[in-house]
Amino acid sequence: MAAVDTVVRQLAAGDHIILNADGYGGTHRLLTQVHDASFTLVDLVDLDAVAAAWTDRTRLVWAESPTNPGLAVVDIAALAALARERGAWCAVDNTFATPWLQRPLELGAHLAVHSTSKYLSGHSDVIGGFVATDDDALAAALRLVRNAAGAVPGPFDCFLVLRGVKTLALRMERHCANALAIAGFLAAHPAVQWVNYPGLGDHPGHALAARQMAGGFGGMLSIVMAGGAHAAASLVIGTRLFTLAESLGGVESLIGYPARMSHASLAGTPHAADPGLVRLSVGIEDVEDLLADLEQALAT
Repeated sequence: MAAVDTVVRQLAAGDHIILNADGYGGTHRLLTQVHDASFTLVDLVDLDAVAAAWTDRTRLVWAESPTNPGLAVVDIAALAALARERGAWCAVDNTFATPWLQRPLELGAHLAVHSTSKYLSGHSDVIGGFVATDDDALAAALRLVRNAAGAVPGPFDCFLVLRGVKTLALRMERHCANALAIAGFLAAHPAVQWVNYPGLGDHPGHALAARQMAGGFGGMLSIVMAGGAHAAASLVIGTRLFTLAESLGGVESLIGYPARMSHASLAGTPHAADPGLVRLSVGIEDVEDLLADLEQALAT
């Protein structure tokens, strides 16, 4: 979250932020409980809704694509163009996609943000993040905050991330292939009401994802269980290879229950996570083992 904090600190008092209604709960927590920021939650897939939410104090559009946990796909180029036309910044949390699949700065965004704890390190043993920009003035302002606030990783953390980056392409190929196979399996399962994965042809953002995500559709997916909250809770404690944990992006497969875990801070709001939704971070294990694990858990 230090990377998010560094970006938010570029704003003046009273500035307004527009961000994904379907987005990471930690970002919402930071804006409400740390910064007391002025913001509006919007479906960023709908550019008309973005325009309608705009105020004369809007200075930042904060996007995730694909979103967490709904895996919606935002048109980054169009959103960035809208922000630039109105004199605001567009920042994209690119953690789910990674630079191997998607490069927001090339699509017009001012800032790209990553949690290095996730795919970039790849082994679930680092806490960190980074902010990238191709704007010299903005980069100087970010460096000032980093120096003053101390959002600087230690040398060994940097070593671990650089180690992970060396295998990023190979890992992402396997993450993407495994996730696509699992999404197809879950889409055909009677216990599953809906699968959120941009790699499926019936996903509303499939065509857009194919254009702006080169090389695959990522290793993250979520499902809505036909049996609702009870079925979701049963599934996440019933897997054996998928470990119940909040994190994502490591070589091991994880399963999470956003309503009570990563997005618990949104409970009781109009944007709370669906209680029947389960999020999967698909690892690089043998896909047949992963499919068998989900099959046995769904059977219970």
